[in-house]
Amino acid sequence: MYSKVVIVTNKTGLHARPASEFTKKASSFKADITIAYKDRKINGKSIVGVLSAGITCGSEILIAAEGEDEQLAVDSLAALIHTNFGE
Repeated sequence: MYSKVVIVTNKTGLHARPASEFTKKASSFKADITIAYKDRKINGKSIVGVLSAGITCGSEILIAAEGEDEQLAVDSLAALIHTNFGE
């Protein structure tokens, strides 16, 4: 398992378009991906799960992956968040 703590810095958090981009990117990897936020574990490939988590700007999340491409998955998703989803 590989994981990384990331601070969400885009204005809207992981809502609507950013959540869609996150889950689309997460789904491109073979590894199982989870987001840990406020004592919850969310399937990183589930748009409903990510949206229902209510992850807002300034939130600290833990992105974790387990599987053959786990490090690439986590690093790519963390980079997506760090670049504010291109906003």
